[in-house]
Amino acid sequence: MSLSRSTVGLAGIFAVSGTIHLARPEVYEPLMPSWVPAHREVILGSGVAELACAAGLLHPRTRSLAGWVSAALLLGVFPGNLKMAADSTGSRRTGLKVAAFARLPLQVPMIRAALRAAREG
Repeated sequence: MSLSRSTVGLAGIFAVSGTIHLARPEVYEPLMPSWVPAHREVILGSGVAELACAAGLLHPRTRSLAGWVSAALLLGVFPGNLKMAADSTGSRRTGLKVAAFARLPLQVPMIRAALRAAREG
């Protein structure tokens, strides 16, 4: 079965985000909720997970599993994204607020794309 645009798009988002997580983890450190331990390690681990999901989504043999793992990853980080948005309201940094709140509505189509990829596989 051929790849849908949403699967390719999700793989692209994960590839870019995962690369940034690994190459410039300091970008994400201000967004980390205080209750998350080992910020740098969590950021690096999530980057590895995103790159693995990106690669898995693009290969027919792993697409279904990668779709389910991608949906789980996105669901797993959503409470953290909510916390980041709430925490950002006390910041004077407009860019931080925009980034934190922009992530929230993007989760829904990304989760849909992940579930579609799981069914494509």
